[in-house]
Amino acid sequence: MKVVRVWVDADSCPRSVRDYIIKKAASLSFAVTFVANRTVPVDEKLLINKKSSFEMLTCENTPGAADDCIASRAEHGDMIVTRDIPLAAKLTERGLCVLNDRGTCYTKESAKKKLADRNFNMQLAEAGLTGNKKNVYGKKEFALFAACFDKKIIELIRERSHSHP
Repeated sequence: MKVVRVWVDADSCPRSVRDYIIKKAASLSFAVTFVANRTVPVDEKLLINKKSSFEMLTCENTPGAADDCIASRAEHGDMIVTRDIPLAAKLTERGLCVLNDRGTCYTKESAKKKLADRNFNMQLAEAGLTGNKKNVYGKKEFALFAACFDKKIIELIRERSHSHP
């Protein structure tokens, strides 16, 4: 049976989220691939458990290289964790499970809306019409991520085990 794989757009993923995913992989036996344009620090103690498979893919240091790598390798039944809205929109179009580190699980519709909002906000920013936005990542955001991740990874594992007896 093919194992569920979680692809992590690791360049901007908080350490707490990366560590959480590795710990869950050990307890639930799914594969994890971090993709980034640099080597991302990983707590080696978390990799001792052999029930999970961990891989670090380092891409070229060019814009979009990590996103392109994930998009070309992710398959149906995998999960992708990313803050990148264009990547989320591209992957949900293919029916893949995509969530961000704040607990948002994207659908095709929500990713399209978020992408449109992002593009509009970028236009406002280019025109100098937006103020400073603070993106705080704390316990609340992590708790929302963990709840969403736990729910979705269990769904994917069950789906995979039912479709491949």
